[in-house]
Amino acid sequence: MTSLAALLMSLGHQAGALCTLQAAAAPRPPHSPPQPSHTQTFSPAWHSLREETEVPEPGGAPELEEEQAVPGKSPKDGDESGELSPPSPGEPRPETLAQPGLARRETLREMALRSKLSRLVEATSQLVEVEQTLLLPLLQQHPLPLHPKDSIEFRNICSHMALQREGQQLEKDLHEAHQCLKTIIEKLICSLSVFPSDSCIPVRFALRQILQNLLAM
Repeated sequence: MTSLAALLMSLGHQAGALCTLQAAAAPRPPHSPPQPSHTQTFSPAWHSLREETEVPEPGGAPELEEEQAVPGKSPKDGDESGELSPPSPGEPRPETLAQPGLARRETLREMALRSKLSRLVEATSQLVEVEQTLLLPLLQQHPLPLHPKDSIEFRNICSHMALQREGQQLEKDLHEAHQCLKTIIEKLICSLSVFPSDSCIPVRFALRQILQNLLAM
């Protein structure tokens, strides 16, 4: 396999890994609030208006009292003042019940993993850009020994990591992806070091910058 074909294969796997990492790093959509039940079609105000406009029948007062005492009907439905009694100790507050989709706070460990994943996405994106804009034109003039199998392994690790949402396995996959990307960059720098041509200097400099940022994670 020629160096140009090897680079194109590596680029394809790295681009696939980048798409997987970007999808894994994307924030989750918030939970949609629960929709009201179709059986609750009448508001308390409609009940109050209905009670005021109905003409009482003879002896209807006891029936009204019995209607108010029907089990399952809240006393506040017939309360014209609209005032609600304060919740008792231990009872969920109304604002808590109104927002059941509130996300829990991230732990420090989760924040660190998310930050490391974001920086891995950035490093992968920079590597793909350098290979496309600098290394690919260089290979048309100077063949280089490349290792596409490392890019294949990197993509496989990222694909496996995308299936892990939390836990030690996610942290392990993230560490392995970090090490694999580091190996890819180090091998590229090593391959470029055998050429004394000045055309390799910008590529080596860009790769060292990516490696430096990756090692700072």
